[in-house]
Amino acid sequence: MTTLAPITVSVEVPGTVEQAWIAFTNTSAIQAWNFASPDWHCPGASNDLKPGGSFCYRMEARDGSMGFDYEGTFKEVSPYRRLSFALGPEREVLVEFLSRGSATEVRQSFTPDTEVSIEQQRAGWQAIMDNYRTYVASHHEG
Repeated sequence: MTTLAPITVSVEVPGTVEQAWIAFTNTSAIQAWNFASPDWHCPGASNDLKPGGSFCYRMEARDGSMGFDYEGTFKEVSPYRRLSFALGPEREVLVEFLSRGSATEVRQSFTPDTEVSIEQQRAGWQAIMDNYRTYVASHHEG
């Protein structure tokens, strides 16, 4: 199997790295932002936020026509700094939380799926990160 070069997407959100981390890891927050377009949603989310812990975020079309579980295992959990997880034996994701003064950059690098075009994956993951940014901005005070 050919391993493709990682894809990186990022957003800058208002607030501290702590606030950005909580919005990224809290299951009720995840359900509010973890989908790529308005015709999808995330009706369920669970995670065991520790190395070796698993997570499962249910992604479904709002019309019920399709859905899937986005799931994996946490490899590294360094609160307010880094989060890495495996989506299977060949795919890994690294999330970094970088302080930018009064904002935080949240950067995700991931091993692409070989079954879907790089452009589609970059666009889909960026759309989810854009939803995350909108969620954080709407919940940020000060």
